Amino acid sequence: MQPVDTENAPFVDVVGVGLNATDTVIALPHFPAPGSKLEFSGLTTLPGGQVASAIAACATWGLTTRYIGKLGDDSAAELHRAELARLGVDTRWLTVADCHSRQSILLLDERGERTVLWHRDARQNLSPDDLRRAWIAHARLLHLDGYDTAAATQAAVWARASGVAVVADLDELYPGLDDLLALTDYAIVSRDLPQRLTAASTLGAALQAMQQRFGHRLAAATLGEDGVLAWDGARFHFAPAYSVPVRDTTGAGDIFHAGFLYALLQEWPIDRQLRFASAAAALNCTALGARGGIQPVAAIERLMQAGVTLPSSLREPVACETIP
Repeated sequence: MQPVDTENAPFVDVVGVGLNATDTVIALPHFPAPGSKLEFSGLTTLPGGQVASAIAACATWGLTTRYIGKLGDDSAAELHRAELARLGVDTRWLTVADCHSRQSILLLDERGERTVLWHRDARQNLSPDDLRRAWIAHARLLHLDGYDTAAATQAAVWARASGVAVVADLDELYPGLDDLLALTDYAIVSRDLPQRLTAASTLGAALQAMQQRFGHRLAAATLGEDGVLAWDGARFHFAPAYSVPVRDTTGAGDIFHAGFLYALLQEWPIDRQLRFASAAAALNCTALGARGGIQPVAAIERLMQAGVTLPSSLREPVACETIP
């Protein structure tokens, strides 16, 4: 494995620990039936991955950033290196020899919905030994996913000890997830995870149970076209999704998290944080790829002010505050 610098870690606004991926996007008129043949209309290779894409967005908006992740030694690795270097991200790449970088194949239909096929060589899994404390401690926020749970937990331990707030993008019940959640200040998770985690009968009750059990400052679930529901320990907040011409929904959740990170560092109220994140995610869906629609802050704020929101099918037996 290629050695990395362990000491020279400048202070940054956001450090990210988690997945990167090379996305091959295949545009189709519709999802193919088993055994069928179907002509595709386009094939594009782009950089992606949950945390890497969120960090790229934060860098685009002027935040200082660091990304920690593993790559193979293939051409895909060069794509990632070049893109984050272009954005000025302080990268701590760990390179695995004779290994392909993580690959995702995205089947994209005419509605912008996608089906994801992925592969990752286990040698690219991050371990706690791959990390250095200074990389984590020299930041204002730590953003992570739960895929490499032990490494994420170690990063969160160092963050907590250094007064660095922890934001997590989680979508699966990974082994050891409870330990990571106990170190997470802002848990913004997939739609079904709260109820799978708590066995609560409604999403609202599940978010309340998560927040009480793990002590989050905010427990939230992103709901796609249904917006986002959050519980801050005192009241609910609901922000609808914005209506935009959708080309590709890839990366919408990643850019939502980036928007939240940016808004959190501006010290805006929770209502505005969620609206900004929702608008950033919506605009990203107007272009191809996980990062194709990352727009300037001014464009995001224009959508917040003048954009049309989508009706939500969310029906919760709780007194949610709807954000105008």
